[in-house]
Amino acid sequence: MSTSLTNVASIEFDNEVKHEYQGAASLRNTVTVRTGVVGGSYRFARMGKGMANQKAIQADVTPMDISHARQTAILGDWNAPEYTDIFAQAEVNFDEKAELAQSIAKAMARREDQIIIDAIEAATFAATNDSNPDTARVEDISATRNFDLASIRTAKGHLDDIEADSADRHIVLRAQALQELLSDSTVTSGDFNTVRALVNGELDTYMGFKFHVIGTRAEGGLSGVAADRTAYAYTKAAIGLAIGIDMTTNIDWIAQKTSWLCNGCFKAGAIVREAQGIVKIQYDEGV
Repeated sequence: MSTSLTNVASIEFDNEVKHEYQGAASLRNTVTVRTGVVGGSYRFARMGKGMANQKAIQADVTPMDISHARQTAILGDWNAPEYTDIFAQAEVNFDEKAELAQSIAKAMARREDQIIIDAIEAATFAATNDSNPDTARVEDISATRNFDLASIRTAKGHLDDIEADSADRHIVLRAQALQELLSDSTVTSGDFNTVRALVNGELDTYMGFKFHVIGTRAEGGLSGVAADRTAYAYTKAAIGLAIGIDMTTNIDWIAQKTSWLCNGCFKAGAIVREAQGIVKIQYDEGV
């Protein structure tokens, strides 16, 4: 077997990783993305609300004094490397390049998801909606209830109240929470059929939210313990993801290891842009 890869093989590997990466990343399309960022940080801009006012004839106009704010996302450097030994490759009956492409891509996708989740969890939460754009809403039902439809309705009510865009609403939750909806005693027959289709993967949207299931992950996933789990409902504009280097790969021959080093790299960071567009649902998974 050759100890060097041709450019064609490298390009093929890179394309295969990117294909898997785009297919595996589940949260990128749920947030506002800025690509091509230069430097170690990116400042997202946020413009406040204005209110129209009346003006008397020949009087000066009164400016709305719209506020402006900036939130800074700090970009981190991430790698997903793995060696391919020339002798080990000769002992297996599968294409290790293809297997590595999937492993690297999925590792990068999970890390990107975690960057977004960590940014959401770092927000400041309050039990009431005080119209503060820097405060997120928390619905804490962990003392008495598991994840249920009532908590989704509360999240929807909050986002409706602040007049958040109804076209880009998302819920990130654990698989157990989605399954719990089927046992909700308040579900009517029509709701039950819809939730069952949601759990079975026949649809991914319910009550205006697109659902994204996060499993138990080594990267951390959704934080919490059984008696105090979390799910998040939010709008796309509420979180920003800044990407300095999008997924790129390289393959290098390391002579002293008689192996190829396959690596995936990217540089990215996330920040909450408008916290009031986020609702944290705290629930007891054991109830």
